[in-house]
Amino acid sequence: QVQLVESGGGLVQAGGSLRLSCAASGIIFSINDMGWYRQAPGKQRELVARITSGGGTNYADSVKGRFTISRDNAKNTVYLQMNSLKPEDTAIYYCNANKWREYWGQGTQVTVSS
Repeated sequence: QVQLVESGGGLVQAGGSLRLSCAASGIIFSINDMGWYRQAPGKQRELVARITSGGGTNYADSVKGRFTISRDNAKNTVYLQMNSLKPEDTAIYYCNANKWREYWGQGTQVTVSS
């Protein structure tokens, strides 16, 4: 059974930081590309950041320079360090794993107050 469990969300003031974690089980973590997506109320889910099995990364333009994605294959965990948070970063953040199939976590709420 595949599980992706996000943690680390919460309420933070604008300019603050949060670190999201996603612990994976039931997959061969090291060969999966991992991603963080977000969905704000009334909007479509969008890619925030992605890290390939080889460690290559890409980011949405809106978060470049502020967010950093990383992975620890020994811990089967992917992280999203979010700095200089803005109210427009408020959303539910979802973890994604993708190799031969795509899997999603349940999401963690991030709320940034102005």
